[in-house]
Amino acid sequence: MKVIVPVESKSLDAPVCPSFGRTPLFVLFDTESGNHEFIDNSAASSQGGAGIKAAQMLVDSGAEALITYRCGENAAEVLNAANIKMFKAQDGSIAVNIAKYKDGKLSLLTEIHPGFHNHGGGK
Repeated sequence: MKVIVPVESKSLDAPVCPSFGRTPLFVLFDTESGNHEFIDNSAASSQGGAGIKAAQMLVDSGAEALITYRCGENAAEVLNAANIKMFKAQDGSIAVNIAKYKDGKLSLLTEIHPGFHNHGGGK
């Protein structure tokens, strides 16, 4: 299964980025092969709609699950329409969150916020 996580640097030891739409990078991790790749988030510099654009990028990447601390409602609609499950990130590195995901220890992300419309992000 392909899992995607927002991250600020190209390291599996980095923490999960607190921002979804404006994260600088995503890491796409294949839980079966262990392979991963870092993807630049071109939506991060958008004037508006960064979350929606980032969500569409995740759909295009083939991701089947997202691990994140939070997600705006417009981005969540895009992800839900594509059947991408959202899981609540926990403190720790990307590697720790991937391991918890594989062990079934992450809960579904159910608290979807209204978004940071016209705020240029919300770190």
